Amino acid sequence: MAKPAQGARYRGSIRDFPDFDPNQDAEALYTAMKGFGSDKEAILELITSRSNRQRQEISQSYKSLYGKDLIAALKYELTGKFERLIVGLMRPLAYCDAKEIKDAIAGVGTDEKCLIEILASRTNEQIHQLVEAYKEAYERDLEADILGDTSGHFQKMLVVLLQGTRENDDVVSEDLVQQDVQDLYQAGELKWGTDEAQFIYILGNRSKQHLRLVFDEYLKTTGKPIEASIRGELSGDFEKLMLAVVKCIRSTPEYFAERLFKAMKGLGTRDNTLIRIMVSRSELDMLDIREIFRTKYEKSLYSMIKNDTSGDYKKTLLKLCGGDDDAAGQFFPEAAQVAYQMWELSAVARVELKGTVRPAVAFNPDEDAKALRKAMKGIGTDEGTIIDIVTHRSNAQRQQIRQTFKSHFGRDLMADLKSEISGDLARLILGLMMTPAHYDAKQLKKAMEGAGTDEKALIEILATRTNEEIQAINKAYKEDYHKSLEDALSSDTSGHFKRILVSLATGNREEGGEDRDQAQEDVQEIADTSSGDKASLETRFMTILCTRSYPHLRRVFQEFIKKTNYDVEHTIKKEMSGDVRDAFVAIVQSVKNKPLFFADKLYKSMKGAGTDEKTLTRIMVSRSEVDLLNIRREFIEKYDKSLHQAIEGDTSGDFMKALLALCGGED
Repeated sequence: MAKPAQGARYRGSIRDFPDFDPNQDAEALYTAMKGFGSDKEAILELITSRSNRQRQEISQSYKSLYGKDLIAALKYELTGKFERLIVGLMRPLAYCDAKEIKDAIAGVGTDEKCLIEILASRTNEQIHQLVEAYKEAYERDLEADILGDTSGHFQKMLVVLLQGTRENDDVVSEDLVQQDVQDLYQAGELKWGTDEAQFIYILGNRSKQHLRLVFDEYLKTTGKPIEASIRGELSGDFEKLMLAVVKCIRSTPEYFAERLFKAMKGLGTRDNTLIRIMVSRSELDMLDIREIFRTKYEKSLYSMIKNDTSGDYKKTLLKLCGGDDDAAGQFFPEAAQVAYQMWELSAVARVELKGTVRPAVAFNPDEDAKALRKAMKGIGTDEGTIIDIVTHRSNAQRQQIRQTFKSHFGRDLMADLKSEISGDLARLILGLMMTPAHYDAKQLKKAMEGAGTDEKALIEILATRTNEEIQAINKAYKEDYHKSLEDALSSDTSGHFKRILVSLATGNREEGGEDRDQAQEDVQEIADTSSGDKASLETRFMTILCTRSYPHLRRVFQEFIKKTNYDVEHTIKKEMSGDVRDAFVAIVQSVKNKPLFFADKLYKSMKGAGTDEKTLTRIMVSRSEVDLLNIRREFIEKYDKSLHQAIEGDTSGDFMKALLALCGGED
């Protein structure tokens, strides 16, 4: 069993079995595999209740008693994922890693994700043991095999990690921290091109504690987290490797919690990843992984495994998991502190918001107006020219084109576009040609017209716009529809949901920083879910969520976790329902991370059968000059595929071309 560091608590889920007798266990396994069929329940029960050290003793006893190799016997009796999992547990960790890496580089193609996961996350000692195990098991040199199967900067960083020479955590120098920050900044952001060697040297050799200080100082100095610079400066497998290294420096358990979540979300399960992590972390930090998983994803690792796997394979994984954190309805005591630290990190991050559409250089509204007229004149329409011009001009430039078009030709450009293009493309192009305020006003009007109300559209717009944007929308709504937005909302919605929307539509959210004393009072107001009725609780939440500034609400959310052990979003989902719940959740998600909120909406608009073109269009139009680049980064980070790929796989024709142009690139 892996020993915890001096003074540290053991955080694995598998412990040494008391009163252990390897001969008795070997006999039990022999009996379970004797005759026709095998007693899989007995096998999994025994193996998952013994530590890895004890399993090695059982293997020795099995060979002494029966003259047979236990792993070979298990392979013969078991099949599929269950067999891979049980056999993985029977190998020492170093040999398990060696087998995973051998499989990753064997044959045609390389499993880069496996290489990244293992080499980015292991300690110096684990790396040295891995190199020795690989040599002993395969009579080959691991570094030589890596060199033969990879290339470029990706290869160089893997080789650096393979040396297992990262400095110890007690090696920290304040002067060197500042020097490393400057070196990384100059190697990336301040340099034409990127000096990858500096990234490799610093991230591959400095101690974890030193690098955490470097990351903190880098954020203060540059205004952006190191991850944003890596995404902007590096690419491909090298970028993925460096991001994995950074994640493991920040928190190895959080890295694995994220890997496990991605292995099980969506259609299909990445069983190799699931098996590898559950086996390798069961005696190291599984309890920490469980805590972070429960905090980040608001469900237990146990429940996700239970819902995503089946049979003896599921039973074994659940044994390794070691418990269901949803069962008691409460996080681990330590989880609140983990979540609190995550919030502290996000609170200091000053993320620069960037759109994908920028003003065209050497812009000439006369030429654009003439090109658009030509594209729509005569028989047929040149959609390609329309898409190219409209998606590559800023909104301010498009307004100039509209004015110039009318001055030159005495025609309304919007009316001409309506008559020449149709369907999804028309909605997208016409949306881009409107000012943001008039576009949002129109979307709100459409959400309230006819039978039924599109509550999701109302929530999305009103929960995410700034005071200035809301005030501009109010003005545009009145101008276009001769009715106030507040009156329209009041006549089309009801109850607490109406009150929330009307409050948001005033555009009177406080501005400025946090007030720590007020934050404590606000938490007191919303943390007590037992006093008063549901209406009273909703009113208390509305007063705070609809009026406080974003920085202040972030502080409230942090203090809420500290006080209750729950994320505020979890409490809202538990205590409320319907449109009120959805509105509050949207506000919370927008405050936490607005680009991620929109990335989730975009993903949901394209997943499964059919596409929600209205939501897709609305977000692509409204965020293209605000934060679509940030949304793209959040999208690929969470869903392991780029927004560009999702659009390409889910739309077609000119609509797809226009969306891809707005997307602004492939990540």
